[in-house]
Amino acid sequence: MGEKTIMLCCAAGMSTSMLVKRMQDAAKEKGIDVKIFACPAAEVDEKLKQENVNSILLGPQVRYLLDNIKKKVADKPIKVDVIDMQAYGMMNGAKVLEQGLKLSN
Repeated sequence: MGEKTIMLCCAAGMSTSMLVKRMQDAAKEKGIDVKIFACPAAEVDEKLKQENVNSILLGPQVRYLLDNIKKKVADKPIKVDVIDMQAYGMMNGAKVLEQGLKLSN
């Protein structure tokens, strides 16, 4: 399957960095080879140039960017979605990891 890359996008990158850590822990537990990182919404364009991203998950606080980001990646095989609000609130790394992996298949 090769390594998947999941990018979490949020307003400033703070709250999602904790979620990234929990997702990485969940991936390690399950033996899943995945790269997960967070970036502020303002850096999405830059990160898309640097990284081979499979899926982008938006923090609930930037859900208004969904259509905008979908347009940016319309010509690429990148799926975009908003992180499940409950999973985000509970910082449920396993659930958000599952959402990101489902997207990237």
